[in-house]
Amino acid sequence: MKPGLYIVATPIGNLEDISIRSQKTLSKADIIICENPKHSLKLLAKLGIKKKMYSLHDHNENKIIKKIENHALEYLVVLISDAGSPLISDPGYKLVRFYIDKKLYVTTVPGPSSVISSLQISGMAINSFKFFGFVPKNNSRFEHFIENLKDEYQTSVFFVSSHRLILCLEALQKNLNGRKISVCKELTKLNEKIFRGYAREIVEEIKQNKKNVLGEFVILVESANEKSNDLEKINSSVDKQINKLLKKYSLTDVVDIVHKLTNISKKIIYKKALEQKK
Repeated sequence: MKPGLYIVATPIGNLEDISIRSQKTLSKADIIICENPKHSLKLLAKLGIKKKMYSLHDHNENKIIKKIENHALEYLVVLISDAGSPLISDPGYKLVRFYIDKKLYVTTVPGPSSVISSLQISGMAINSFKFFGFVPKNNSRFEHFIENLKDEYQTSVFFVSSHRLILCLEALQKNLNGRKISVCKELTKLNEKIFRGYAREIVEEIKQNKKNVLGEFVILVESANEKSNDLEKINSSVDKQINKLLKKYSLTDVVDIVHKLTNISKKIIYKKALEQKK
């Protein structure tokens, strides 16, 4: 394997989900860059791998780059996260940019992702979705975030910590009780559990057992209902998109393109596009 930066996905819970290629890449690494070495050592020990490790977080990324820059041409460097696919709500983009700017080899070894896994088992439309990372900690930003979900015409996906789970669900109940949600707990682990339904129902179910609020959670909110009045899902950005596409494509093609991008019903898009075409 040639020197460069290898972005390697690791299991999100079940260690048996590690791929053959991921194992091979980790075994060939000169340096493994991870979030928490203590956490990653558990996986490496199971695989019988011992390597030099650097801990990477938001406040030391530039220091890590300086540590490896003199050896970047000759070292095989692996970037992993505590679980799942690196860089998804985790540090590392500056390291990737460093390799790209230096015209060095960068590749990915794909694998488990809690975002993709939660979408697959949600039962919601996932041809178009938006990932928000962790919900904001600041109260006003959190309220703004929940409020904005009302106008999302794509399936929304975000992470929430266990101690804020009920707070988040109650906010969804208050603001989006007519929309279905999915709460994925401890994906691929022994205590995996999926709650599906309306926020009110899920809050009641989770509160029945204290163990339900323990673990790691991914929440999904279905897109704005197609029954929403008139063209409320056609915001200014979609409006401009339709206008721009009409200059290049036929009305039928524009409807198909915008539908695939936004999951808005073709009937609504057609009506709006027809107005603009006139």
